[in-house]
Amino acid sequence: MEAILNFVIQEIFGQGAIFLALIACIGLILQKKSFSEVVRGTIMTAVGFFVLSTGTGLITGNSIDGISTAFNTIMPQAIESTTVDIGAEYGTEIGIVMILAFAVNILVARFTKWKSIFLTGHMLYWFPFVFIAAGVDAGLTGGKLIILAAVFTALYMVVSPNLMRPFVKQVTGDDSFTIGHPTTCLSVISGLLGKVIGDKEHSTEDLNFPKSLGFLREIAITGSFAIALTYLVMYFILLANGQDPAVVWGYAEGSTGIFTYIFTHAIYFGVGITIMLQGVRMLIAEIVPAFQGIAEKLVPGAIPALDVPVIFPCAPNALLIGFIVAMITSIVTILITGSMGIFPTVVIPLISTCFFEIGCASIVGNATGGVRGAVVGAAVSGVIAVLLVGFGAYFFNNTIQSWMLVFGGQDFDLWGMLVGAIARLIA
Repeated sequence: MEAILNFVIQEIFGQGAIFLALIACIGLILQKKSFSEVVRGTIMTAVGFFVLSTGTGLITGNSIDGISTAFNTIMPQAIESTTVDIGAEYGTEIGIVMILAFAVNILVARFTKWKSIFLTGHMLYWFPFVFIAAGVDAGLTGGKLIILAAVFTALYMVVSPNLMRPFVKQVTGDDSFTIGHPTTCLSVISGLLGKVIGDKEHSTEDLNFPKSLGFLREIAITGSFAIALTYLVMYFILLANGQDPAVVWGYAEGSTGIFTYIFTHAIYFGVGITIMLQGVRMLIAEIVPAFQGIAEKLVPGAIPALDVPVIFPCAPNALLIGFIVAMITSIVTILITGSMGIFPTVVIPLISTCFFEIGCASIVGNATGGVRGAVVGAAVSGVIAVLLVGFGAYFFNNTIQSWMLVFGGQDFDLWGMLVGAIARLIA
Protein backbone atom coordinates (compact mmCIF):
# COMPACT_ATOMS: atom_id res chain seq x y z
CA MET A 1 0.00 0.00 0.00
CA GLU A 2 2.82 2.38 0.83
CA ALA A 3 4.45 1.72 -2.54
CA ILE A 4 1.16 2.36 -4.34
CA LEU A 5 0.58 5.56 -2.38
CA ASN A 6 4.08 6.82 -3.13
CA PHE A 7 3.60 6.02 -6.84
CA VAL A 8 0.32 7.94 -7.01
CA ILE A 9 1.77 10.89 -5.09
CA GLN A 10 5.12 11.19 -6.81
CA GLU A 11 4.51 9.83 -10.31
CA ILE A 12 0.99 11.13 -11.00
CA PHE A 13 -0.16 13.96 -8.72
CA GLY A 14 3.39 15.22 -8.29
CA GLN A 15 4.07 15.49 -12.03
CA GLY A 16 1.99 18.12 -13.78
CA ALA A 17 2.63 16.81 -17.29
CA ILE A 18 1.68 13.23 -16.38
CA PHE A 19 -1.36 14.33 -14.37
CA LEU A 20 -2.79 16.52 -17.14
CA ALA A 21 -1.94 13.96 -19.83
CA LEU A 22 -3.82 11.31 -17.83
CA ILE A 23 -6.83 13.63 -17.51
CA ALA A 24 -6.75 14.28 -21.27
CA CYS A 25 -6.44 10.55 -21.98
CA ILE A 26 -9.45 9.70 -19.80
CA GLY A 27 -11.50 12.48 -21.36
CA LEU A 28 -10.73 11.36 -24.91
CA ILE A 29 -11.48 7.72 -24.11
CA LEU A 30 -14.83 8.71 -22.60
CA GLN A 31 -15.61 10.57 -25.84
CA LYS A 32 -14.85 7.32 -27.71
CA LYS A 33 -12.16 8.91 -29.82
CA SER A 34 -10.01 6.76 -32.06
CA PHE A 35 -6.78 5.22 -30.79
CA SER A 36 -4.78 7.71 -32.88
CA GLU A 37 -6.71 10.70 -31.47
CA VAL A 38 -6.29 9.47 -27.88
CA VAL A 39 -2.53 9.03 -28.28
CA ARG A 40 -2.12 12.36 -30.04
CA GLY A 41 -4.21 14.32 -27.52
CA THR A 42 -2.49 12.69 -24.56
CA ILE A 43 1.06 13.31 -25.79
CA MET A 44 0.38 16.84 -27.04
CA THR A 45 -1.11 17.78 -23.66
CA ALA A 46 2.15 16.73 -22.00
CA VAL A 47 4.18 18.55 -24.67
CA GLY A 48 2.16 21.74 -24.13
CA PHE A 49 2.71 21.53 -20.39
CA PHE A 50 6.47 21.11 -20.79
CA VAL A 51 6.67 24.01 -23.25
CA LEU A 52 4.79 26.20 -20.78
CA SER A 53 7.02 25.07 -17.91
CA THR A 54 10.17 25.74 -19.92
CA GLY A 55 9.07 29.31 -20.59
CA THR A 56 8.19 29.81 -16.94
CA GLY A 57 11.59 28.48 -15.89
CA LEU A 58 13.40 30.91 -18.18
CA ILE A 59 11.48 33.82 -16.68
CA THR A 60 11.92 32.91 -13.01
CA GLY A 61 15.43 31.46 -13.25
CA ASN A 62 17.49 32.79 -16.14
CA SER A 63 15.88 36.22 -16.30
CA ILE A 64 14.80 37.78 -13.00
CA ASP A 65 16.83 35.87 -10.41
CA GLY A 66 19.58 38.51 -10.35
CA ILE A 67 17.15 41.21 -9.17
CA SER A 68 16.47 39.37 -5.91
CA THR A 69 20.18 38.63 -5.54
CA ALA A 70 21.03 42.32 -5.74
CA PHE A 71 18.28 43.32 -3.34
CA ASN A 72 19.38 40.73 -0.77
CA THR A 73 22.86 42.22 -0.89
CA ILE A 74 21.82 45.78 -0.03
CA MET A 75 19.11 44.97 2.54
CA PRO A 76 19.84 43.99 6.15
CA GLN A 77 19.69 40.30 6.88
CA ALA A 78 16.45 38.76 8.06
CA ILE A 79 16.03 37.53 11.61
CA GLU A 80 17.21 33.94 11.70
CA SER A 81 14.44 31.46 11.07
CA THR A 82 14.28 27.69 11.51
CA THR A 83 13.85 25.66 8.34
CA VAL A 84 12.05 22.32 8.35
CA ASP A 85 12.17 20.11 5.25
CA ILE A 86 8.40 19.67 5.14
CA GLY A 87 8.50 17.83 1.82
CA ALA A 88 10.89 15.18 3.14
CA GLU A 89 9.69 14.83 6.73
CA TYR A 90 5.95 15.02 6.02
CA GLY A 91 5.79 13.61 2.48
CA THR A 92 3.30 10.87 3.38
CA GLU A 93 0.99 13.34 5.12
CA ILE A 94 1.12 15.67 2.11
CA GLY A 95 0.25 12.78 -0.20
CA ILE A 96 -2.73 11.69 1.90
CA VAL A 97 -4.01 15.27 1.99
CA MET A 98 -3.64 15.62 -1.79
CA ILE A 99 -5.67 12.50 -2.54
CA LEU A 100 -8.39 13.21 0.03
CA ALA A 101 -8.80 16.82 -1.12
CA PHE A 102 -8.92 15.90 -4.82
CA ALA A 103 -11.55 13.24 -4.10
CA VAL A 104 -13.67 15.79 -2.21
CA ASN A 105 -13.27 18.25 -5.11
CA ILE A 106 -14.64 15.69 -7.58
CA LEU A 107 -17.57 14.79 -5.31
CA VAL A 108 -18.48 18.43 -4.82
CA ALA A 109 -18.31 19.06 -8.57
CA ARG A 110 -20.46 15.99 -9.20
CA PHE A 111 -23.25 16.73 -6.74
CA THR A 112 -23.33 20.54 -6.31
CA LYS A 113 -23.36 23.66 -8.47
CA TRP A 114 -19.63 24.25 -7.77
CA LYS A 115 -18.41 22.62 -10.98
CA SER A 116 -14.69 23.33 -11.22
CA ILE A 117 -12.11 20.54 -10.90
CA PHE A 118 -8.67 21.64 -9.75
CA LEU A 119 -6.11 20.47 -12.33
CA THR A 120 -3.06 22.65 -11.62
CA GLY A 121 -0.77 19.72 -10.84
CA HIS A 122 2.01 21.39 -8.88
CA MET A 123 -0.49 23.38 -6.81
CA LEU A 124 -2.14 20.11 -5.80
CA TYR A 125 1.13 19.54 -3.95
CA TRP A 126 2.03 23.05 -2.77
CA PHE A 127 -1.18 23.85 -0.92
CA PRO A 128 -0.98 20.74 1.31
CA PHE A 129 2.73 21.57 1.71
CA VAL A 130 1.90 25.08 2.99
CA PHE A 131 -0.99 23.96 5.21
CA ILE A 132 1.04 21.10 6.73
CA ALA A 133 3.85 23.61 7.42
CA ALA A 134 1.40 25.99 9.13
CA GLY A 135 0.15 23.15 11.32
CA VAL A 136 3.64 21.92 12.19
CA ASP A 137 4.70 25.49 13.07
CA ALA A 138 1.77 25.59 15.52
CA GLY A 139 2.74 22.25 17.08
CA LEU A 140 0.20 19.91 15.44
CA THR A 141 1.06 16.31 14.53
CA GLY A 142 -0.64 13.09 13.49
CA GLY A 143 -4.33 12.84 12.65
CA LYS A 144 -5.19 16.41 13.66
CA LEU A 145 -2.55 17.75 11.29
CA ILE A 146 -3.78 15.64 8.36
CA ILE A 147 -7.46 16.43 8.95
CA LEU A 148 -6.88 20.18 9.25
CA ALA A 149 -4.72 20.31 6.11
CA ALA A 150 -7.13 18.08 4.15
CA VAL A 151 -10.16 20.18 5.08
CA PHE A 152 -8.53 23.45 4.01
CA THR A 153 -6.96 22.00 0.87
CA ALA A 154 -10.36 20.68 -0.22
CA LEU A 155 -11.98 24.01 0.65
CA TYR A 156 -9.41 25.88 -1.38
CA MET A 157 -9.76 23.57 -4.39
CA VAL A 158 -13.53 24.13 -4.38
CA VAL A 159 -13.86 27.77 -3.35
CA SER A 160 -10.96 29.48 -5.12
CA PRO A 161 -11.60 28.39 -8.75
CA ASN A 162 -15.31 29.12 -8.39
CA LEU A 163 -14.57 32.61 -7.09
CA MET A 164 -12.34 33.16 -10.12
CA ARG A 165 -14.83 31.73 -12.62
CA PRO A 166 -16.92 34.87 -13.30
CA PHE A 167 -13.79 37.01 -13.60
CA VAL A 168 -12.15 34.54 -16.00
CA LYS A 169 -15.35 34.57 -18.07
CA GLN A 170 -15.12 38.37 -18.30
CA VAL A 171 -11.51 38.09 -19.46
CA THR A 172 -11.93 35.29 -22.00
CA GLY A 173 -15.52 35.76 -23.10
CA ASP A 174 -16.35 32.10 -22.50
CA ASP A 175 -16.85 29.71 -19.60
CA SER A 176 -14.81 26.71 -20.70
CA PHE A 177 -12.24 26.90 -17.90
CA THR A 178 -11.31 28.79 -14.74
CA ILE A 179 -8.10 29.43 -12.79
CA GLY A 180 -6.79 27.15 -10.05
CA HIS A 181 -3.88 29.14 -8.65
CA PRO A 182 -2.96 31.19 -5.53
CA THR A 183 -3.68 34.45 -7.37
CA THR A 184 -7.32 34.39 -6.26
CA CYS A 185 -7.31 36.89 -3.36
CA LEU A 186 -5.33 39.46 -5.37
CA SER A 187 -7.29 38.93 -8.58
CA VAL A 188 -10.68 39.18 -6.89
CA ILE A 189 -9.65 42.42 -5.16
CA SER A 190 -8.35 43.80 -8.46
CA GLY A 191 -11.52 42.78 -10.29
CA LEU A 192 -13.75 44.42 -7.69
CA LEU A 193 -11.65 47.60 -7.69
CA GLY A 194 -11.87 47.72 -11.47
CA LYS A 195 -15.66 47.59 -11.32
CA VAL A 196 -15.76 50.49 -8.86
CA ILE A 197 -13.18 52.90 -10.24
CA GLY A 198 -12.48 51.82 -13.82
CA ASP A 199 -13.93 51.85 -17.30
CA LYS A 200 -13.62 48.53 -19.11
CA GLU A 201 -14.19 50.23 -22.47
CA HIS A 202 -10.66 51.68 -22.27
CA SER A 203 -8.66 48.45 -22.35
CA THR A 204 -4.91 48.14 -22.00
CA GLU A 205 -4.97 46.16 -25.24
CA ASP A 206 -6.27 49.20 -27.14
CA LEU A 207 -3.39 51.47 -26.16
CA ASN A 208 -2.11 53.38 -29.17
CA PHE A 209 1.61 53.49 -29.88
CA PRO A 210 3.20 55.85 -32.41
CA LYS A 211 4.30 54.05 -35.57
CA SER A 212 7.93 54.57 -34.60
CA LEU A 213 7.25 52.71 -31.34
CA GLY A 214 5.07 50.00 -32.85
CA PHE A 215 7.55 47.33 -31.72
CA LEU A 216 6.39 47.95 -28.13
CA ARG A 217 3.18 46.08 -28.95
CA GLU A 218 5.22 42.89 -28.80
CA ILE A 219 5.28 41.82 -25.14
CA ALA A 220 8.57 39.93 -25.57
CA ILE A 221 10.29 43.16 -26.62
CA THR A 222 8.58 45.43 -24.09
CA GLY A 223 9.22 42.94 -21.31
CA SER A 224 12.88 42.68 -22.21
CA PHE A 225 13.24 46.47 -22.09
CA ALA A 226 11.54 46.57 -18.68
CA ILE A 227 13.85 43.89 -17.24
CA ALA A 228 16.93 45.59 -18.71
CA LEU A 229 15.91 48.89 -17.12
CA THR A 230 15.35 47.16 -13.76
CA TYR A 231 18.82 45.58 -13.86
CA LEU A 232 20.36 48.93 -14.82
CA VAL A 233 18.72 50.63 -11.82
CA MET A 234 19.89 47.82 -9.52
CA TYR A 235 23.42 48.19 -10.95
CA PHE A 236 23.65 51.82 -9.83
CA ILE A 237 22.01 51.05 -6.48
CA LEU A 238 24.66 48.39 -5.85
CA LEU A 239 27.42 50.88 -6.70
CA ALA A 240 25.87 53.50 -4.43
CA ASN A 241 25.90 50.97 -1.56
CA GLY A 242 29.57 50.14 -2.09
CA GLN A 243 28.91 46.75 -3.72
CA ASP A 244 30.62 45.44 -6.84
CA PRO A 245 27.88 44.29 -9.29
CA ALA A 246 30.37 41.98 -11.01
CA VAL A 247 30.85 40.08 -7.74
CA VAL A 248 27.19 40.18 -6.67
CA TRP A 249 25.98 38.86 -10.02
CA GLY A 250 28.83 36.41 -10.49
CA TYR A 251 30.36 37.56 -13.77
CA ALA A 252 33.55 38.98 -12.21
CA GLU A 253 35.68 35.95 -13.07
CA GLY A 254 34.24 35.45 -16.56
CA SER A 255 34.92 37.12 -19.87
CA THR A 256 31.61 39.03 -19.94
CA GLY A 257 30.79 42.48 -18.62
CA ILE A 258 27.73 44.30 -17.37
CA PHE A 259 26.34 44.92 -20.87
CA THR A 260 26.32 41.24 -21.75
CA TYR A 261 24.94 40.28 -18.34
CA ILE A 262 21.99 42.70 -18.56
CA PHE A 263 21.36 41.99 -22.24
CA THR A 264 21.19 38.22 -21.84
CA HIS A 265 18.99 38.35 -18.72
CA ALA A 266 16.62 40.78 -20.43
CA ILE A 267 16.39 38.71 -23.61
CA TYR A 268 15.82 35.54 -21.60
CA PHE A 269 12.67 37.23 -20.29
CA GLY A 270 11.44 37.79 -23.84
CA VAL A 271 12.33 34.22 -24.79
CA GLY A 272 10.55 32.89 -21.69
CA ILE A 273 7.41 34.91 -22.43
CA THR A 274 7.35 33.70 -26.05
CA ILE A 275 7.79 30.04 -25.12
CA MET A 276 5.32 30.22 -22.22
CA LEU A 277 2.55 31.74 -24.34
CA GLN A 278 3.10 29.10 -27.02
CA GLY A 279 2.83 26.40 -24.36
CA VAL A 280 -0.39 27.96 -23.09
CA ARG A 281 -1.95 27.85 -26.55
CA MET A 282 -0.94 24.22 -27.02
CA LEU A 283 -2.19 23.16 -23.59
CA ILE A 284 -5.57 24.89 -23.92
CA ALA A 285 -6.05 23.51 -27.42
CA GLU A 286 -5.71 19.96 -26.06
CA ILE A 287 -6.93 19.84 -22.46
CA VAL A 288 -10.20 21.80 -22.79
CA PRO A 289 -11.71 19.68 -25.61
CA ALA A 290 -10.44 16.47 -23.99
CA PHE A 291 -11.94 17.46 -20.64
CA GLN A 292 -15.39 17.55 -22.22
CA GLY A 293 -15.45 13.77 -22.03
CA ILE A 294 -15.19 13.94 -18.23
CA ALA A 295 -17.75 16.76 -18.12
CA GLU A 296 -20.23 14.77 -20.21
CA LYS A 297 -19.81 11.30 -18.71
CA LEU A 298 -18.54 11.54 -15.13
CA VAL A 299 -19.13 15.06 -13.76
CA PRO A 300 -21.83 16.81 -15.79
CA GLY A 301 -21.12 20.50 -16.28
CA ALA A 302 -17.58 20.33 -14.89
CA ILE A 303 -14.87 22.70 -16.10
CA PRO A 304 -11.10 22.48 -15.50
CA ALA A 305 -9.32 24.89 -13.13
CA LEU A 306 -5.93 25.46 -14.75
CA ASP A 307 -2.62 27.20 -14.11
CA VAL A 308 -2.56 31.00 -14.26
CA PRO A 309 -0.53 31.44 -17.49
CA VAL A 310 -3.49 30.16 -19.52
CA ILE A 311 -5.04 33.62 -19.12
CA PHE A 312 -1.97 35.60 -20.16
CA PRO A 313 -2.58 35.65 -23.95
CA CYS A 314 -5.92 37.38 -23.36
CA ALA A 315 -4.30 40.68 -22.29
CA PRO A 316 -0.50 40.70 -22.63
CA ASN A 317 -0.30 44.49 -22.21
CA ALA A 318 -2.16 44.27 -18.89
CA LEU A 319 0.21 41.49 -17.80
CA LEU A 320 3.28 43.62 -18.41
CA ILE A 321 1.75 46.80 -16.96
CA GLY A 322 0.71 44.89 -13.85
CA PHE A 323 4.17 43.40 -13.41
CA ILE A 324 5.93 46.77 -13.64
CA VAL A 325 3.45 48.61 -11.40
CA ALA A 326 3.46 45.83 -8.80
CA MET A 327 7.26 45.74 -8.71
CA ILE A 328 7.32 49.48 -7.96
CA THR A 329 4.63 49.49 -5.26
CA SER A 330 5.87 46.28 -3.63
CA ILE A 331 9.48 47.49 -3.38
CA VAL A 332 8.35 50.83 -1.94
CA THR A 333 6.24 48.91 0.60
CA ILE A 334 9.21 46.66 1.45
CA LEU A 335 11.42 49.68 2.13
CA ILE A 336 8.78 51.39 4.30
CA THR A 337 7.86 48.31 6.35
CA GLY A 338 11.51 47.30 6.62
CA SER A 339 12.38 50.63 8.23
CA MET A 340 9.48 50.20 10.68
CA GLY A 341 10.54 46.71 11.81
CA ILE A 342 6.99 45.35 12.06
CA PHE A 343 7.74 41.93 10.53
CA PRO A 344 9.84 39.10 12.01
CA THR A 345 11.75 38.92 8.72
CA VAL A 346 13.02 41.17 5.94
CA VAL A 347 10.83 40.76 2.87
CA ILE A 348 12.67 40.49 -0.46
CA PRO A 349 11.26 41.59 -3.84
CA LEU A 350 8.35 39.31 -4.74
CA ILE A 351 9.28 39.02 -8.39
CA SER A 352 7.52 35.73 -9.08
CA THR A 353 4.34 36.94 -7.36
CA CYS A 354 4.43 40.28 -9.18
CA PHE A 355 4.63 38.55 -12.55
CA PHE A 356 2.34 35.55 -12.19
CA GLU A 357 -0.23 36.30 -9.49
CA ILE A 358 -0.37 40.08 -9.85
CA GLY A 359 -0.05 39.83 -13.62
CA CYS A 360 -3.27 37.85 -13.55
CA ALA A 361 -4.81 40.35 -11.13
CA SER A 362 -3.97 43.14 -13.57
CA ILE A 363 -5.60 41.22 -16.44
CA VAL A 364 -8.73 40.77 -14.33
CA GLY A 365 -8.68 44.45 -13.34
CA ASN A 366 -8.43 45.37 -17.02
CA ALA A 367 -11.43 43.17 -17.86
CA THR A 368 -13.58 44.92 -15.25
CA GLY A 369 -12.10 48.43 -15.32
CA GLY A 370 -9.81 48.91 -18.29
CA VAL A 371 -6.45 50.64 -17.96
CA ARG A 372 -7.37 52.22 -14.64
CA GLY A 373 -8.51 48.90 -13.23
CA ALA A 374 -5.31 47.18 -14.35
CA VAL A 375 -3.01 49.84 -12.87
CA VAL A 376 -4.84 50.35 -9.58
CA GLY A 377 -5.44 46.62 -9.13
CA ALA A 378 -1.74 45.90 -9.63
CA ALA A 379 -0.64 48.76 -7.38
CA VAL A 380 -2.88 47.68 -4.51
CA SER A 381 -1.94 44.03 -5.02
CA GLY A 382 1.76 44.91 -4.77
CA VAL A 383 1.19 46.43 -1.34
CA ILE A 384 -1.04 43.57 -0.15
CA ALA A 385 1.48 40.95 -1.29
CA VAL A 386 4.22 42.42 0.91
CA LEU A 387 1.90 42.65 3.91
CA LEU A 388 0.83 39.03 3.44
CA VAL A 389 4.42 37.79 3.35
CA GLY A 390 5.43 39.94 6.32
CA PHE A 391 2.56 39.00 8.62
CA GLY A 392 2.60 35.44 7.31
CA ALA A 393 6.12 35.12 8.69
CA TYR A 394 4.62 34.88 12.18
CA PHE A 395 3.06 31.56 11.11
CA PHE A 396 5.96 30.08 9.09
CA ASN A 397 9.15 31.37 10.71
CA ASN A 398 9.87 27.96 12.25
CA THR A 399 9.18 25.89 9.13
CA ILE A 400 9.20 27.23 5.54
CA GLN A 401 9.80 30.97 5.90
CA SER A 402 12.67 30.99 3.38
CA TRP A 403 10.41 29.33 0.81
CA MET A 404 7.56 31.75 1.50
CA LEU A 405 9.84 34.75 0.98
CA VAL A 406 10.25 33.65 -2.63
CA PHE A 407 6.85 32.13 -3.45
CA GLY A 408 4.45 33.82 -1.00
CA GLY A 409 2.49 37.03 -1.06
CA GLN A 410 -0.89 35.66 -2.14
CA ASP A 411 -3.24 32.80 -1.20
CA PHE A 412 -0.40 30.75 0.28
CA ASP A 413 -0.01 33.34 3.02
CA LEU A 414 -3.66 34.31 3.39
CA TRP A 415 -4.98 30.77 3.74
CA GLY A 416 -1.82 29.64 5.53
CA MET A 417 -2.34 32.25 8.25
CA LEU A 418 -5.94 31.06 8.69
CA VAL A 419 -4.80 27.44 8.98
CA GLY A 420 -2.00 28.47 11.36
CA ALA A 421 -4.39 30.40 13.60
CA ILE A 422 -6.81 27.47 13.84
CA ALA A 423 -3.93 25.06 14.40
CA ARG A 424 -2.77 27.14 17.36
CA LEU A 425 -6.27 26.97 18.85
CA ILE A 426 -6.36 23.20 18.40
CA ALA A 427 -2.83 22.68 19.69
